[in-house]
Amino acid sequence: MQILAIVVSLAVTLVAVALFGKTIGHIVSVIKLGQPAGRTDNPGKRTVTLAKETLGHTRMLQWSHIGVMHWFVAFGFIGLFLTLVTAFGQLFDPHWALPVIGHWFVFEWVSEALTWTGLVSIVGLIIYRLMHLPKGDNPRSSRFYGSTAWQAYYVEYTILGVLVCILLLRGLEYQLGDGDKFHFPMTFFIGSGLFGGLSEHGLENAVYLVAMIKILISFAWMITISLNATMGVAWHRFTAWPNIWFKRKADGGTALGALQPIMVNGAPIDFENIDELDEDAALGVGKVEDFTWKGLLDFTTCTECGRCQSQCPAWNTEKPLSPKLIMMGLREHAYAKAPYLLASDDDTRKSLPELVLAEQDKPLVGPADVAVIDEEALWACTSCGACVQQCPVDIEHVDAIMDMRRYQVLIESSFPSELNGLFKGLENKGNPWNMNPSGRMDWAKDLPFEVKQVGTDVESLDEVEYLFWVGCAGAFEDRAKKTTQAVAELLNIAGVTFAVLGDGETCTGDPARRSGNEFVFQQLAMQNAEVFKETKVRKVVSTCAHCFNTLKNEYSQLGVELDVIHHTQLLNRLVRDGKLTPVAPADSSLNGQTITYHDPCYLGRHNQVYDAPRELLDIIPGAQYAEMPRNQTKSFCCGAGGARMWMEEKLGTRINLNRTTEAVETGADKIATGCPFCRVMLSDGLTAKQADGSARESVEVQDVAQLLLASVKRGE
Repeated sequence: MQILAIVVSLAVTLVAVALFGKTIGHIVSVIKLGQPAGRTDNPGKRTVTLAKETLGHTRMLQWSHIGVMHWFVAFGFIGLFLTLVTAFGQLFDPHWALPVIGHWFVFEWVSEALTWTGLVSIVGLIIYRLMHLPKGDNPRSSRFYGSTAWQAYYVEYTILGVLVCILLLRGLEYQLGDGDKFHFPMTFFIGSGLFGGLSEHGLENAVYLVAMIKILISFAWMITISLNATMGVAWHRFTAWPNIWFKRKADGGTALGALQPIMVNGAPIDFENIDELDEDAALGVGKVEDFTWKGLLDFTTCTECGRCQSQCPAWNTEKPLSPKLIMMGLREHAYAKAPYLLASDDDTRKSLPELVLAEQDKPLVGPADVAVIDEEALWACTSCGACVQQCPVDIEHVDAIMDMRRYQVLIESSFPSELNGLFKGLENKGNPWNMNPSGRMDWAKDLPFEVKQVGTDVESLDEVEYLFWVGCAGAFEDRAKKTTQAVAELLNIAGVTFAVLGDGETCTGDPARRSGNEFVFQQLAMQNAEVFKETKVRKVVSTCAHCFNTLKNEYSQLGVELDVIHHTQLLNRLVRDGKLTPVAPADSSLNGQTITYHDPCYLGRHNQVYDAPRELLDIIPGAQYAEMPRNQTKSFCCGAGGARMWMEEKLGTRINLNRTTEAVETGADKIATGCPFCRVMLSDGLTAKQADGSARESVEVQDVAQLLLASVKRGE
């Protein structure tokens, strides 16, 4: 038995290690096909981030019970490696133990604890998967829909098998030893219960057998994943660490907020000298090798867990977009096309298998039946960031999607027809509604005080505390104008001095950038940047979550550093400082209204502003606050982001109806938000629900500022 165990174990190990090394080399060569990406800044911060996310499982614990179980499984994988070393030693001597630490009780206790907690956890994860399989009338509701099921089962049962072998070996070691329970506190009963009747020779043969099985299970797994370089559910154990270390934000933040500029050879395009750009430079991503190496590492690392898919508003409303399936599709394509890209010359390429050549000819984006990525899926993205927020291994889905959009718009001129009107309005009138810029101050006409305008009432913004950035919606959209007026009134009541740019203001460029038209974004942003420098803008308050995000996070890419605050943050500060005082209704019958709050994606997930609007709503006298089930980091999108505000939803159900239904079901009288895009979408959703009788006519959608103003005015 011993000879057989040694020969079989060593043979399988040699094959596995050789294949494993070869596959690692192949994976590295594929990732290196990507474009440059500067991800080595602040190595100290990156290392701290890696340690926090690994040891603290901070990303995994967003789903607490799953995260806890995964922690024990992951650290069992790491911490129990020495039991594999022990198993090799036991092939030659069943009494063998690691030198120095092999019989140290701390090592033994920790090993047994990790084994039992790992066993309980992997069984829990297996049960969870089996309970949440795609099935029934709506298989898409499962986050495992589309994942490669056999790979997940194989990995889980491999872990289960290894952990059972460790417990059996510990039990056998107890029986072979002097029966000291102190060193086998959690496994002695296995030895006495299962192996109590065996002779010493029988125990030794059992050790050879179980040690061999443990080694075979472990190295069969290594062989299997070596033959499947795209088996992310297994490879993420190795690729997750570099993927976290090289994440976009060294301080641990997610790849949200700012969208990166178009990069060529690792550097952003200089749009002021665009004529000097190489005519062959890729504007965005049109081929898989146009992604950065970090993008290719992202695809390789995807675990197919489906957390992103479960949170995606497009997927949850029957659209073809799944962030997980996007990553999986790009990974399969990259590795299938790699032999062509890695070939040294044309003759070698011509001799490649037909499947490889077919993959080379496949368009990256197009109709679902011919392209890698379905164009309907690409344009369904709202850029809400739920996928990035939820990903436990820091994959940057939104960056990949936006880069593919850029290529489609700038190179292929292939985009939804509705965007023609958006681009025309932005280029010609500086706003997405194609309205005359001379009407940008119309919102202020009925206010009982004068709104100062830069260039007319003040020379520069040094004379006031804030530039009030009105935004296109706040200036031209009737519902958003009410928010603009409410904020202006509240600032006036609080004695905060501010001025606006009036017709000197133009769109920040957010809709252009999120729809892939980087040229128009740069045109608008450079125009605004010039105005900011001339008027000495430093502090800005904005009512639009999209303007807030763009000014705060993206204008620094043009050399403009601004201190940008959202109106809910400023108003909350003014209330706390006693400069605004909410008052309860004099009529007691008006007390008891219920308010729920919708988190704008570009305020919440993209910028982590969750508390200020809630604190304002909590402080309004006579009102009760009701939270929606999906809130804060798991809030559901309104459907307007990613320039979807200007595109029709032709597939599935409407995202805004899905969210409005959730808001109405809280029983709220007021649905509050802090973004004009959200207000438009939720108002439209509410109108539809009121029309079909599923919502009360008295329910309203209002901005937080309007609700606060009504309360403050009661005290005047």
